[in-house]
Amino acid sequence: MIMGTAILQELAKTVRSKNAGTDKITFDIIFDNKENFDLVCSSNVITKASMAELFNVAEDRITDFVQYEPANAIKFTILRDYPSGYPGDGDIFGSQHYPPLLTLKIPIN
Repeated sequence: MIMGTAILQELAKTVRSKNAGTDKITFDIIFDNKENFDLVCSSNVITKASMAELFNVAEDRITDFVQYEPANAIKFTILRDYPSGYPGDGDIFGSQHYPPLLTLKIPIN
């Protein structure tokens, strides 16, 4: 059996981030099919701990982490350093935080 990897953006239909109120940013990873969703979930590449590491935040700053099977989606929410719109905030809408997710390597066989 040959093992390889795929990057998340090849497996997911949607990878995005957005505001979840003024103090939080939520991330959505949505899959077209159950197979890709199951592959990513079973790989344990995307966990609360790994997302804390990827986004360089303490794990307790991730307020929610859900693998939601009915929607073939993974969702997690991170507390912002400062409220949306705070002076110096470079992403008021929280829509530009997702790129580190795109190139995550997911083991496949």
